[in-house]
Amino acid sequence: MLSLSIATPGTAAIFRRGTASSTSTSSSFHGVRIQQQVSARVPAAAAAVVSSSRKPAVVMMSKREAELKEIRSKTTEQLQEEVVDLKGELFMLRLQKSARNEFKSSDFRRMKKQVARMLTVKREREIKEGIKKRLSRKLDRQWKKSIVPRPPPSLKKLQEEEAAEEAAEAAKSA
Repeated sequence: MLSLSIATPGTAAIFRRGTASSTSTSSSFHGVRIQQQVSARVPAAAAAVVSSSRKPAVVMMSKREAELKEIRSKTTEQLQEEVVDLKGELFMLRLQKSARNEFKSSDFRRMKKQVARMLTVKREREIKEGIKKRLSRKLDRQWKKSIVPRPPPSLKKLQEEEAAEEAAEAAKSA
């Protein structure tokens, strides 16, 4: 059903895209209001797709919760060590990207989120201890200065593999 009416400039008509309701939707264009009845029938197949698409979100949430439990079970020092290792891994990924080597682009996002989760847990612990924001930043600066540069775990693994290959070649030639 269509209806046409003249609206005053002060009135506003709301038109929501993508909503399916049995109420009338309206549109306003220079004071002319057009209203149309919209039926709200959703097929059963579409409803099944919507309900099935929500299930993986619950699984992902439980994975995150399990990961957070694992992070919270670690000590603050272990968290700091892992943050340093993950930041080293991020640095290695950036080097691989700049050298145009093969790498997983999803690793950037995954590692950044992992670092953020660890730093969040660390900050939660500081808040429980009563450490204010300003003191926390001061402690972070001191901690960052005390970090001893070391190769990330992936580079250590690569170096160990290369050393094992060289040892195998030396054994073959000898």
